[in-house]
Amino acid sequence: MAIKSLEDLRKIKAQAKEHTEARKLNERQIIIGMGTCGIAAGAREVMKAVLEELAKRDIHDVAVLQTGCIGMCQKEPLLDVVRPGEDRVTYGPVKPTDVPRIIADHLINGVVVEDLVVAKIPSKQA
Repeated sequence: MAIKSLEDLRKIKAQAKEHTEARKLNERQIIIGMGTCGIAAGAREVMKAVLEELAKRDIHDVAVLQTGCIGMCQKEPLLDVVRPGEDRVTYGPVKPTDVPRIIADHLINGVVVEDLVVAKIPSKQA
């Protein structure tokens, strides 16, 4: 589509925003605490394990994100799993060896790994 007017540009912007918002609502996420406390506790190794496990399982529709310290330093490394329409679940302290189980049980199959749960945040879309 050629842009010939300001109105054309506004339409393209609205379509892009709509597409982005729809994608966010349906996107699975893994969020890893990468503040200094998380890094000191092993968050880099957990991040590496997450990326390797997703690659091994050929999973490409998961956003892997980083966040800073959220104040639960004693529970680091922290890893959150977000599935559309479900509670956000925070796991900790997570070891790289815990990652395959979290991905298989929770991310893929929707079964929370209760023995590693630190917190659950209710979904706004539920």
